Amino acid sequence: MNVSVVVPTLNDREDLQGCLDSLAVEDPHEVVVVNGPSTDGTSGMVREREDVDVLVEIDERNVNVSRNAGVDRIRGDAVAFVSPTMTVEPGWLEAVTTSLAEAEAVTGPTHERLDTGVATDTVESRRIRGRTVTYFSGGNVAFSAELATELDGFDEYLDVGGARDAAHRIAGLGYEVAWSTEMCVSREAATDGGTAERDWRARYRSLSYRLAKNYGIHPTVFLRTLRHAIADAGGGFRDVARGDAKPTAWFGNGRDVVLGSGRGYADGLWARYADRSAGRNSRGVSSRADRAVAVHDRR
Repeated sequence: MNVSVVVPTLNDREDLQGCLDSLAVEDPHEVVVVNGPSTDGTSGMVREREDVDVLVEIDERNVNVSRNAGVDRIRGDAVAFVSPTMTVEPGWLEAVTTSLAEAEAVTGPTHERLDTGVATDTVESRRIRGRTVTYFSGGNVAFSAELATELDGFDEYLDVGGARDAAHRIAGLGYEVAWSTEMCVSREAATDGGTAERDWRARYRSLSYRLAKNYGIHPTVFLRTLRHAIADAGGGFRDVARGDAKPTAWFGNGRDVVLGSGRGYADGLWARYADRSAGRNSRGVSSRADRAVAVHDRR
C-alpha cells in the first residue's frame, strides 16, 4: 500500500524539521507539506530537503484548508495526516498499512514526553443517534483514498474541530475508525506552565455547527451543547470563587458561548441543506480549486 503523508504547517519550522526527520526514517510513498503564510523561513527549509516530494504554499491560516490542499495533490492509495509538532515513532508506517488493510480509517495514541515519564491517550468513542463515533486527532490519522474521496476532505468552514466533524461524518457513512496502539506519535509537553485562553465563541460555534450539520434538529443536538456549556460554566464559576478569574470575564464567556452556539446552529443547518449526502461536506476538497498559490512538485 502506497501511503501519502500530508503535513500542514504554519510557523512551525523547528518542530517541522523533527517531524520530517522521523517520517524520512519510515519512508512513506510521498510526503506533501502544506505551508500556510509562514514567516519563519519554513518554505526555504522545506525546499532544501530531498525527502519532501511536494510543497504546497497557501495564503490561508485554516488547518482544514491546508489538509484539503494536501489531499488535492496526493497520488497514493491512502493518505495520512501528521501534525508538524509530532514525530512518528518507529513502526508507525507499518501500523498504518496493516490497519488500512482491514479498515478504511485508523488512528493511534499520542505520547507526551514529560520530565517524569510519558503520558498517553486512549481511544475515545461516543454513541450518538445510533452511530458509534470514534474521535481522532487530526495530527495522527490515516484514511484509504476511497474514504478520503467520500468524505471530500475536511470542512473548511471550521477553524477548529475539523477532525471531530470528520469523525461524525465517517460514522454517518457507515465506516469505523480503527485504533492501533502501534500507530504512535509523540511530542514534548508544554513547558510554560499555563493554560491557553480559550476562544469560547469559536469553540461553541464549531460544536453546534458540526452537531446541527450531522444530526439536524434533534434534542440530542441541544442537550449535548447544553451539557458542555454547563460543565464549562461550572469550571469558570469555580475559578471566580477562587479569585482566579473576574465575574465580568465569566459573564463575557457566557455571552460568547450563546452567540457562538446560535451562529453555529444556523450555519450547520444551512450546510446540512446544502449537502444532503451522507458526506455532509459542502465546503470540502471539491468545492474549490484555488487553495494553492504555489506548488513545488519534485515527482
